[in-house]
Amino acid sequence: MNAPFRPAPGHSLGELAARIRRLPPSCGPVRLVGVDGHAGSGKTTFTGELATALGGAPVLRLDDIASHDALFDWTGRLLEQVIEPLAHGRTAHYSPYDWRARRFGPPRPLPAAPVLFLEGVGAGRRALRPHLALLLWLDLPREEAWARGRSRDGEEQREFWNGWVPAERRHFADDPSRPFADALVRQREQGYEVLPGPARTPGPDQPLTQGDEPPAVC
Repeated sequence: MNAPFRPAPGHSLGELAARIRRLPPSCGPVRLVGVDGHAGSGKTTFTGELATALGGAPVLRLDDIASHDALFDWTGRLLEQVIEPLAHGRTAHYSPYDWRARRFGPPRPLPAAPVLFLEGVGAGRRALRPHLALLLWLDLPREEAWARGRSRDGEEQREFWNGWVPAERRHFADDPSRPFADALVRQREQGYEVLPGPARTPGPDQPLTQGDEPPAVC
């Protein structure tokens, strides 16, 4: 992932969309944009707004790729069903997982569009980064994000969250995404602030070995 991306603070979604359009393709003809962050950080809403700013760019949610039995062990399926056909300019087909029925549904097409979003926890994992044109990280501390997610999903999903939190901790401890993000996205009272990510601003006080938590001063 070698995108020459230098966002300035305060970029609007329109400006960010324009920069994404100018990126070179990263997966065949596709500019694959990863949107990662802790569960509950607002990735889905942000990605939907950015996709709209790009004229309705398709979004693949990793919630459709993961399952109860494989919260994070889905890399092989994603590479086979999605990345490989897109890399050859073909329409991909993936089977979305139904979290209530606990089974995968019928295949859905995913065209090799000029820009395609990969949204969800783990979108910036090491196996996917070579295929990304850009990695965005929703910069919300994990405890705050998880609290938002629990509140959103309610008591019905309490057992799921009790299993998810330790699984996410283990995932990011082994395969962090934030240190490799091209840009950090922070939600404000109105809109978003887009800042250069750790991958674009390395230094002695910001080593690439850091974890997925934002600095305490943020």
